[in-house]
This record gives sequence, structure tokens and C-alpha cells, in this order.
Amino acid sequence: MGKWIWYGQVIKPTVEFRSTTPTGASVASGRARRLEAAVALALTLLLGVLWTLMHPYQGLALDAQLYAVQALAKLHPALGTDLYLQNVSQDKYTIFSSLYTFLIGFLGLQNAALLLILSCTACFFAAAWSLGRDLSNRDTAWLTVAMLMVTGGAYGAAHVFHFSEGYLTARTVAETLVVIALACHFRGLKISGLAIATAALLFHPIMALPGLLLLVCLWLPIRASVIGAVAGIVVALGIAVAPHVVPAAGRLITIMDADWLGIVRERAQFLFLQLWTVKDWELNVRPFTCLAFTLAAVQDERLRKLSVGALLVGAAGLAVAYIAGSVGPAAILLQGQAWRWVWITGLIGVLLLAPTLRWVWRDEKCGPICVVLLISAWTFEPVDSLLCTIVPLILWLTRSYISIRMARCLKWTALAIGVALLAWVIASSWKIVSAPLAESGLEPIVLQRVRYIFELDISAVLFVWILWSWIRRSRILWVPTVVSLVLLASLVLILPSSFRQISRVGSVADILEFADWETRIPPASTVFVAPAKDAGAFVWFTLGRPNYLSSSQSAGVVFSRETALEVRRRSEVLLPVADPDWKILTRLSRAWTDKRQKASAFHPLTRKSLVSICGDPRLGFVISPENVGFDPLRHTHAGVWKDWNLYDCSRVRGSDTAS
Repeated sequence: MGKWIWYGQVIKPTVEFRSTTPTGASVASGRARRLEAAVALALTLLLGVLWTLMHPYQGLALDAQLYAVQALAKLHPALGTDLYLQNVSQDKYTIFSSLYTFLIGFLGLQNAALLLILSCTACFFAAAWSLGRDLSNRDTAWLTVAMLMVTGGAYGAAHVFHFSEGYLTARTVAETLVVIALACHFRGLKISGLAIATAALLFHPIMALPGLLLLVCLWLPIRASVIGAVAGIVVALGIAVAPHVVPAAGRLITIMDADWLGIVRERAQFLFLQLWTVKDWELNVRPFTCLAFTLAAVQDERLRKLSVGALLVGAAGLAVAYIAGSVGPAAILLQGQAWRWVWITGLIGVLLLAPTLRWVWRDEKCGPICVVLLISAWTFEPVDSLLCTIVPLILWLTRSYISIRMARCLKWTALAIGVALLAWVIASSWKIVSAPLAESGLEPIVLQRVRYIFELDISAVLFVWILWSWIRRSRILWVPTVVSLVLLASLVLILPSSFRQISRVGSVADILEFADWETRIPPASTVFVAPAKDAGAFVWFTLGRPNYLSSSQSAGVVFSRETALEVRRRSEVLLPVADPDWKILTRLSRAWTDKRQKASAFHPLTRKSLVSICGDPRLGFVISPENVGFDPLRHTHAGVWKDWNLYDCSRVRGSDTAS
């Protein structure tokens, strides 16, 4: 449109032309977007390198074996006769096995497990980043996810359990869904969050329930949440006491008898809070004191309410677990394992750690010392972690009494501690670098050394913080671009060894190698390996046969009295060749008094001991490196199983020598 411009005495019409070239503002905006994208890529790759260095995939390890055999039993019914699955097991309470079975049918066991763990891990940390962003900001969200990776999420007793583990279980899916549900809640999608948390119950009700309870606490006023927690504890106490007060209630509530309870205590001592060690309590109380510090220091009402909810859920879980182990004991309460609720307390404690530290750092009186102590509590194992969270809490609550002179002393103390931590990291790293290492064959020695350095935890925190600060403050595009290229190259080098499965058990090549043994063993016949070479996995996944007895199977003693008694009976049958490996409480007690005590003891197989253990008609075959006669089928392929022997117990029982 024309405009009239005054030029002296003449008014001339002019025409405004719209420029087709980008303005300075739009160019700057485009550069800012490209820089932001480059920074996000660099930080994402940083987290990828951190995860693969500190948490290599463990394959079919530990509880991953149990969930794998549950899934395989749906494809191979003969596995359903295994002792672990004969009676009531955890498979009764999850739909995870059906999903797993479906994927195994298409991809095979190893590939299905790898696909699920990768998908769940990516979703878990993506949801954690989204949650961290909504609770604080984008910058802090990267630190939040890094702290989750570094701390590892240990909870419960004896460092047995972690959230976001390096192997696949139903817990993996349930934990991921819970974090997604929390992220939805804080994005304003509260109904969706509640629905997702409810769906998580179908995969692992024990792990999903505390997440659902936390969401309910976020919906309700704090007073209502406290009343609900107290009511839940009272109900649990009522369930435990009812069969003793009202005998008729015993028909509805099963009380563990002495035999069953004794076996459960031996195998699963972590179910009983009175058996936890001081170290166990330090580990589990740490998130409570850390969240109490967040409550005292942070003024954001969302963070405060989230802290209160996590504290209530965790405290209620510990109270119910104590009742379960000391009153009754009611089977349903012990099987419910309410102590696991502290995983959500630990998760929130770590999620709120970075926002809390950034909030208090600016406090001139005690901010730096609180930050240094709290970081040490979570990432520096040599210190008393509980003390390092209690001291900051006391300092913060009493900071109004801190004088200027004392504040200056606290700053110098924080600096001294920081320097000491840095010196310790340098000294420990140098010790790792200079120490001779044996070639593992799984990865280069240089990469092994880097892993060991990062496993110091505090070193990983320093590495992430330095790179995060540099990348975030960069104003030139080439800085995050070059960092991204370096991190990408590092990731390419690390990934093969991080996802190289520790064992090839259950692979196609492994199954073909033992085809002669598999042909000899009937589908429903049990197999025992002595001494154990990952016996549970080998028998289940390579031979495709039920185990006679392995440590993995004994995990089911808490769910079934019949399973518990049969585990004890079979271990007594095997006494000539192996000490009971399910007696973990006894083993730990001996280890505390005798550091030389081995985890378990196997005895060389002899002709007499083979005859003895084959006397049990439920034992079908025995695998052992010793040749004691009875015409065993020898394995001749090169490898760790070379010259091992497969004994048919029916031949042993039918021979003249046996009689």
C-alpha cells in the first residue's frame, strides 16, 4: 500500500515493497534453532555413551532366565513340567509372558529379549527426560537422566534389585510404563497417566502398584494421602492378625507354616526387614532423607507434593513389609513384597536431585557444601551415604543461625571436599590405567579401563557435568557438532561390546552343537548339571529341557509351599554332589564370619554319588565333566563343554552295579 511522506512542501506517495530476502531476525532465529538442535543431539549422544559404558546388556542373566522360561513354556509345553512352573509361580500374575512368547515366535529368544530391553530402556529414559523437563527445565533434564544412569537405582537388600536393569524382566516393562504415566501426569494428561499406570499392573503388579499409588497421592490433598497410607498399614496389620484372632479367617488368609517359612527365609532373606543389614538400611533410607531435603529447600509446590507422595508410598511399603515379615506371617503379604515400593521413592529422589541441587547452589550460606555432600551421597561409595544426606538437611534447616564467618568456612570446606574428590578420582583412574589387565576377549583393554573408571560413579558425574556445561554454553554451531561426531564415533566403538551377550546360551549355534544330547533326552525329562555352568540357562534354553534343580528355580519358593518343600527335598537328594545353593541366608552368615567362604560347594562326581542321586526317579539325566562309567554320551566339540558327559539315570538305576 502507498504511504504519504512529507518532503518539504511536497507530499509524495511511496510504495512499500516486501523483501523476499530473510531479515536479520529470521536468520538469527534459524541459527538459534540449528544450534539448539545440535546441542540436543550432542547431549543425547552423551547419554548414549554414558549408558552403554556403565550398563552393558547382560543377556539372559539372573531373573531374565525366569521370564524367558515362562515364555518358552507356552511354545514348548514340556517346559511347563519344570519345578519352577509346576505349582503357583509369578507367571500367574503377568501378561508379560504372552507378549514375550509372541515376539519369540517371530524373532527367536535372544533377538526378542534384545528388542524388548532396547525399546523399554529408550522409552524409560525418554519419559524420564520429559518428566525432568516439566519439573524443572530442558537443561536440568539432561542432568536428571544422567544421574539416573549413574546411580543405577539400587533398592532393597544386598544390591539385588535395581530399576532399569540391564536384562529383560516384567519389571522392566512395568517401570517404563510408570515413568511414562508420571510424565503424562505432569504434562497435563492426568487421565492418560492414570490409565497407563493401571495397565502396568498387568505386567508386574508389585512394581506398578507404588507408581499407581503415587499418582493417586498427586491427585489427592496431602492430608487425604496421609490418611490413605495409614489406612493401608492398618489393613495389612488386620490381614496379618486376623487368622490368629478369628480362626475362620484362616480359610481365606494362608499363614506360612514353620517348614515353608524357614525355606523362604533361607532363600529370600530380603523379604524380611529384620534381616536387612546396616548397609541395606543406608541404601534404602538415603532417598527418604534426600527427599526431605528437597521438601525443606525447594519452594515449587509441584516438586514438594511429588516428594511427599514418594515419601508416603515408600514409608507405607516398608511398614507393610515389616508387618508381613514379623506378624503372622500371612503368605499374601510376603508375596506382595511391599518393601519394593521404595523403588518409587528412590526414583523420585534421583529425579529431583538435579533440580534441587541447582536450586540450593545459589544459597550463600550453605548451598555449595550441601551440593557437594548430596552428590557424594549418591555417587561416592567410600562415604557414609546416609550421613551425607542428613548433614545437608540439618545445615539447611539451621541456616538462619549460620553467621557470615561460618558461611565462609562452609564454602572453603565445600571447596576442600571437591578438591579431595577430584584428587581421589585422578588417583583411582591412574591406578586403573596403570594396573595390568587380562584380555577378556569381549572388548579391547582400553575400553575395559574406561568402563572401570566410569564405574567409580563420581568420575562419570564429573565427565557428564564438564561436557554438559561446555555444550550448553556454546554459542557457535561447530562446538556441539564436533562433540556430536566424537561421541557418535565413541558410541560406534562401544556398542558392539556393550551388546555382546555374555553367554551364547540358547543361540542357534549352541542348540545345534548339543543336538546329540537334546535328541537323547526326552522333552519332559529333568536334567542336572554338576558343577553348575549357568545350569538354569543351559538346560532351559540350549537343551530345551526342565531343570532338576538350579538356583533360579528356588526363586519360586515364596509363591508355593509345594515348590518350597520340593526344592528342599531335591537339594537333600543332591547332597553327595552339591551343597544347597538356595540357602542364601546361611551362606551370607558364614561369609560375614569367614571371608574365605565360597558361594556354593560342588563335589566331584563319583560312581557312588551318581548312583545315589539317580535313585530319585524324578531325576532324568546328569551332566558332569567326570567319567564314572555307565557309558555316558561325551561332548566332543571344542569349547568349555568339551569332554563333559551326559548320564542317563534310567541306565544307572537299571545297571547291576547300581543295585
